[in-house]
Amino acid sequence: MFEVSMIVCAGLLCGALNAIAGGGTFVTLPVLVWLGIPPVVANATATTMAVPGYFASVWAYRHDIRAEGTLPLGSIFVVAAIGGVLGAALLVVTSPDAFLALVPWLLLTATLLFASAPRLQRLSEASGIGIRSAGVAAIVLLLVATYGGYFNGGLGIIMLAALSLQGYRNLHGMNGLKSLLASILSTLSVVTFMTADLIAWESAIPMALANICGAYITSRFVRRIERIDILRLVIVVIGGAMTVAFFVA
Repeated sequence: MFEVSMIVCAGLLCGALNAIAGGGTFVTLPVLVWLGIPPVVANATATTMAVPGYFASVWAYRHDIRAEGTLPLGSIFVVAAIGGVLGAALLVVTSPDAFLALVPWLLLTATLLFASAPRLQRLSEASGIGIRSAGVAAIVLLLVATYGGYFNGGLGIIMLAALSLQGYRNLHGMNGLKSLLASILSTLSVVTFMTADLIAWESAIPMALANICGAYITSRFVRRIERIDILRLVIVVIGGAMTVAFFVA
C-alpha cells in the first residue's frame, strides 16, 4: 500500500508540476528508483508514464502548431522519430550500474537547464541568433531527440531552445510543437523499451493515470497562480535536492 501511495502521489505531483512549469521528472524518476526499481527500468517507466501528458498538451495547442523555422514540419517529425529510437536503443544497451552513475549528472543537467530556461529564452529572442542551415538544424534536433529518447528529464527545455535557434518565436506554437515532437520520440522510445521488456507496467499505469489527473486538476487553476517564478524556484530546489541525494547515495 505504501508503494502504491508513493507512485500515485508522484504521478499527481508530476502532472501538477508539468501543467504549470515542468520538472515532473525530478519527482518520478527518484521515486521509482527509491522504490527498488532498477535505474534503467525506472527511467523507461518514467518516460512511459509521461507520454499521455504530452498528447494532452498537443491537443491543447493543436491550433497553434505551424512551421516557422529552418526545417519543414515533415522533416522535423522524421528527425525526432529517428532520435527517439536512437536514444532508446542507447538506453537499452546501457548497464544498470553505468546508468545509475549517470543519473545524478543527468538530473544536474536538467536542473541547470530548467533554472536558466527563462534567461536563455530571452537572450535567444533578443539576439536574433538562428540556425540558417537546414543540415545543421537537423543535426541539432537529432541530438536533442536522442537525448530525449535516452533521458526525458529537461527535454522540453532543450527542445524549446532548439526551436528558438531555428527561428521559432511564437511561444504557443513552440510549446505545441515541442509537445508533439516529445510525443513522437517518446512513443517510439516506449515501443523500443517494450521490445526490451524495460517497463515496470505495475508502476507505469497507476503513475500515468495519476499524472493525467494531476495535470487536469492543476490546469483548471493554473491561471490563478500569479508568481510562476516562485514555483519555478521551488522546482529547481526539488531538482537540486534530488541531484544531491543521488550524488551522495
